Parts: sequence; C-alpha cells; structure tokens
Amino acid sequence: MTGNRVAIVTGAARGIGAAIAKRLSADGFDIAVIDLRESDTAETVAAIVAAGRKAIGIGADVSDLAGVESAVERTRSELGAPTVLINNAGILRDNLLFKMTEDDWDSVMAVHLRGAFLMTRAVQKHQVEAKWGRIVSLSSTSALGNRGQANYAAAKAGIQGFTKSVAIELGPFGVTANAIAPGFIATDMLRGTAERLGVSFEYFLGEAAKEIPVRRVGQPEDIAALASFFCSDEAGFVSGQVVYAAGGPKA
Repeated sequence: MTGNRVAIVTGAARGIGAAIAKRLSADGFDIAVIDLRESDTAETVAAIVAAGRKAIGIGADVSDLAGVESAVERTRSELGAPTVLINNAGILRDNLLFKMTEDDWDSVMAVHLRGAFLMTRAVQKHQVEAKWGRIVSLSSTSALGNRGQANYAAAKAGIQGFTKSVAIELGPFGVTANAIAPGFIATDMLRGTAERLGVSFEYFLGEAAKEIPVRRVGQPEDIAALASFFCSDEAGFVSGQVVYAAGGPKA
C-alpha cells in the first residue's frame, strides 16, 4: 500500500487491544488508541510514542454513532486516513440464562456487534478510497458456546458472520476482513473471574494451562502476532477467515 499507514484499535487501553496497538506500531503504523475513557489510553499511547511512532488516545463508546464518527474523523485529521481497523472493544455481562437481564444482553450486543458494525462502516470509506484495507475483529472460542455466556457467545458468533459478509463486500476494493477467536488469554478481565471463584490468579492460570494442548495459557502478544499478519501486505489473499488462537484445535 502507499501513503500513511494508520490503524485504529478499539478497546486498546489494556490487554489484547493494547498488545495489538503496540505490535502494529512496531510494524510501522501510526495508531489511534480508542477506549471508553480517553484518560485510560495514556499508557498505551505513551508506549507507542516512546517507541518512535505517532499515537493519539480517543475516548469513545463504540456503540454510539456520534462517538464513532467523531473518533474516525479525529483520527483522519490528526494522523491521516485510517486503513486498518481492529474491532477489539468488548465487555462481559456473564450470567446463567434464567438470571440474565435484558440489559445484560443488550449491552453486550451493543458493544461487540453494533460497535463492530459502526466502526467498520465508518472506516471502510477510507479503505475503499485507498484501494487497500485490513479489518480484524475479535471473536472468541466462546462463540462455540459457553455456560453463563449466552449473550457473549451470541455476539462473538455474530462477529464471525459479520466478518465473512464484509470480506465478500469489500474484497473487490482491496480490503480484507478476518476474525481472531482467542482461547484462554491471561488478561485483567480474567483476573476478575479468578477473584469471583475465590482463587489466586496464578492458580487459575495454572489449572487452565492443564487443559490446553500446548500446556500454557495465551498471552496478549500471541493474539497481536496474528493480528500483525492479517494486517500485512502479505496477507492480501487471506480474507473471511476465523482463526481460533487457543493453543490447540477448536472450531
């Protein structure tokens, strides 16, 4: 591709999003780091700037149309037209079906699915104009079904269908769309799960590793490496795919 290389990463204040943002900056992209509160993006932005690339932090709710349009326009005006989009923003509202509230359902759908839709729709015009683009959306092994996650599983399965449809529509314009479905990744989000279960984070990770064929839990950098490939020029013939990055066979 030619011109500026600008990527937007949502939910990039910490965890997988932060790791992807830093990896793409190392690959030569300037990064718009988006999270719900702009103040939360400071650490990721500082790390990218310290490594010699441009980065800006933007506070936006990806499920809010005005917020999304403003974030994409600010990216364009301060960094350049974005041609890479990482749809990573997500929330958990786990509960068994009979206890799950309408808000538990609606809020998860809003962030994961509506958010991916609004962000992709806003960014694709810049990609089509550039005749080059990469969209990577985060699914999950939970898309295969997980107790207490009817909302999250449905949203993450939806991401896969969305990705395949976008790949078909935008392929003629040099734009690819792929999804990554991480398995057990050691992030702060899971630290809360360990606390709820009343066990130490280290014990929680150790027990999880025993069930994974490669005998370790995933790290955010594992997912960032895959995102890096999907966003490369070399990945131009790979589109509409879902890769389960889970330390063993899933799907």
